[in-house]
Amino acid sequence: MAFFEQLFAIVRNTFLECIRQPLTLVVVLAALLLVVLSNQFSAFTMTDDQRMYVDLGLSTVFMAGALLAAFLATSVVDQEITNKTVLMVVSKPVARATFVLGKYLGVTLALLASIAVPAMAFLLVEVHGVIQTVATPVRWPVVVLGVSALGVTVFTATWCNFFYGKSFAAIMISLGGPLLLVAYVLSLFFDFAWDPIPASDDFRLELVTALFLMFLALCVLSAIAIAASTRLGQVLTIGVTLGVLVLGLLSDWIFGRRIVALEQLVSLRDAAHESALNSDAVGLFGCKVAYAVIPNFQVFWVVDAVNQNQMIPLDYLGYVVPYGALMITAVLAIAIALFQRREVG
Repeated sequence: MAFFEQLFAIVRNTFLECIRQPLTLVVVLAALLLVVLSNQFSAFTMTDDQRMYVDLGLSTVFMAGALLAAFLATSVVDQEITNKTVLMVVSKPVARATFVLGKYLGVTLALLASIAVPAMAFLLVEVHGVIQTVATPVRWPVVVLGVSALGVTVFTATWCNFFYGKSFAAIMISLGGPLLLVAYVLSLFFDFAWDPIPASDDFRLELVTALFLMFLALCVLSAIAIAASTRLGQVLTIGVTLGVLVLGLLSDWIFGRRIVALEQLVSLRDAAHESALNSDAVGLFGCKVAYAVIPNFQVFWVVDAVNQNQMIPLDYLGYVVPYGALMITAVLAIAIALFQRREVG
């Protein structure tokens, strides 16, 4: 029982600390603005405007989440170590594993609350459709409900900040996502002229699935940031986190094709009864290790299937979700091992 009480306290404090940061609100608002403006930016493809918007919108949400994962996970651990406030926690006594796990869960919840705002706005704008010309009709239910959700969020955050001293950023982030979700669900029931329609007409399950897999990738990325921040400073941790992200996105191109080429070379030499060069064997082994160790973020990116109106197979989800969970578990285990021997005094 004491473990769960300690864990809950760390998760709660970390979550509140993350969503109160001005940087979090700036990134969320910037992503929200870009998601809305992407509707106009997508109106120049002549034939595939909606596909272009899906690409731009999902990319914006993912990059905003990646930046937040790197900055939030870095700040909550590195600052506590730098300011020596971590001594107050680990001397309670609170196990260091509990500290790391609580920090990760708090960052993950804050990340979910933060990216929910641009993600729900993306779904709303997708339901509306790209405005290709001035003659394109406006889907007023989407506009009215979306603007109303944002208006209520800003008003509530301002009211609570002015009269009760609550954090403006925290109210904006924690309230914006749920209200935009309600606006999205309600907008599915009305057409351009506010006439009732079946919600299934415009609901796209593949978009929700893509957002879920994207969040799973961000969970892996935040675990990497937590692990790096147990030993490195804030700047180096951000660099390592974004570097792993780039390597993970290019994993198939950097390592996958190299593995195929080396395997073909080795098999040809085996067929000819020639001994393979040690450099080829070592290179093949190294590429396989790197391919297995570095998270392959490409498997979480299913935009191509979404743009082709293909449903994401359950078999694929049955592969990707355990893969993501395994990566998170492995990285958190490394983070705990690194933090166990970290001098914090």
